[in-house]
Amino acid sequence: MNEKIKNELSEIEFILDKIKNQGVAYLQSLEDRPTSSHHHVVMNTKLADQGIGTQKTLEYFNQKFEPLMVASSGPKYWGFVTGGTTPAAIAGDWLTTIYDQNSFKTNPPGDVSAHIELETIQLLLDLFGLPSDYLGGFVTGATLSNFTSLAVARQWLGTEIGVDFAKEGLSQKLNVLSATPHSSALKALSLLGIGSANIIPIKTNQGNRESLDLVDFEKQIIALEGAPFILVSSAGTVNTVDFDDFEEISQLKKKHSFWWHIDAAFGGFAACSKAHQHLTKGWGHADSITIDCHKWLNVPYESAVFFIKETYYALQLETFQNSNAPYLDNKSGQFDFLNALPENSRRLKALPVWFSLMAYGKAGIEQIVDNSIQLAQYFGSLLEGHEAFELLAPIRLNTVCFTLSNPHSEARVFTFLSVLNDTNEVFMSATFYNGKRGIRAAFVNWRTTQKDVDRVYQLMTMVIAGISK
Repeated sequence: MNEKIKNELSEIEFILDKIKNQGVAYLQSLEDRPTSSHHHVVMNTKLADQGIGTQKTLEYFNQKFEPLMVASSGPKYWGFVTGGTTPAAIAGDWLTTIYDQNSFKTNPPGDVSAHIELETIQLLLDLFGLPSDYLGGFVTGATLSNFTSLAVARQWLGTEIGVDFAKEGLSQKLNVLSATPHSSALKALSLLGIGSANIIPIKTNQGNRESLDLVDFEKQIIALEGAPFILVSSAGTVNTVDFDDFEEISQLKKKHSFWWHIDAAFGGFAACSKAHQHLTKGWGHADSITIDCHKWLNVPYESAVFFIKETYYALQLETFQNSNAPYLDNKSGQFDFLNALPENSRRLKALPVWFSLMAYGKAGIEQIVDNSIQLAQYFGSLLEGHEAFELLAPIRLNTVCFTLSNPHSEARVFTFLSVLNDTNEVFMSATFYNGKRGIRAAFVNWRTTQKDVDRVYQLMTMVIAGISK
């Protein structure tokens, strides 16, 4: 055994205590920690022959990198729909690292981690009010969740036209329809060989909407003359959190042959709110759904799930079957994540989610969701009351999309946003909507309060006054 590692194992309690204390200090100072950082780091490209040990490495990290870490999990970080980390999620994530399980086998001699994952999937289905006839699994984020779902969709489409794409490869153009697809879905189509530019666009509804126009959708279906296709629909678009009409889509699915995928990365959590669950009504008829847990569920990054109807499990196996490694052969016939999703090796991503669900229950998650929505509405009302700001779209859920109004030219949006973010107290992201430069503020963090919103609004009015001189 390596002597340095052996000695550090005997000191592991002391080492973990130092990490714990540093972590607690970070969490307790999130309110005051900068939300952005401008820095130049000199990159180390030479690895020393002899290591310096864990404690000195921690000291070196604290000197070189730690001061530059931003409060991306803090209450005033409103860019990119970034959630925080609840205490329960942190506990689950720490244990995930300590136990270091490869979560794939459900049959002996496999460990229990796959069973934890399966249980967590069932708890999530119950949380979202979805039927139990979905199989699911954990992946790193919405990109891979969309990829997994659309890979099985591609295999389904192949069976409809008599081709096994998983074995034979892609040899022809496939029909994919969407109105407002997220960039992660486009990336998934690119990775799958379908092509991100090959989407057949569906018109959006009039009246400042991003949801698909059902009349145009059916028109596009008819134009395909019975050919099977994949529909990528939205449960919460990026700029305005708009939702497609799932009940009407489910009726069209009875008449036409298509795979229905819903990208519900963060918008799916509307189902957890009694006041907003109507937005997801009918989504349980979809063939596959994407959900990001590291957004509104406030667990650490690299936590997303896919839900695929159990009736398509054979297609899932065709797509992801790990059949070329004799030592991984599964002759038991039991469910095995190894053959149901892209990765062969992956950590127990379900555990932070399991901890959160068990710790806070349906009521706790609903409170996080409703608080975010209420704060978004409050922020929007403040903007509407100031002549310098203009809402670009109605606030449907938790994201506020706005710009600078006359006499403040939208060309000054980047200046305003740069100065605002440089205060290091808040972070928002730029966007482009309806032909206008805009700004997005996404509310998902469990820590955010009205006090935070008031402070950000105060900063915004100061910045506007400053750049208007």
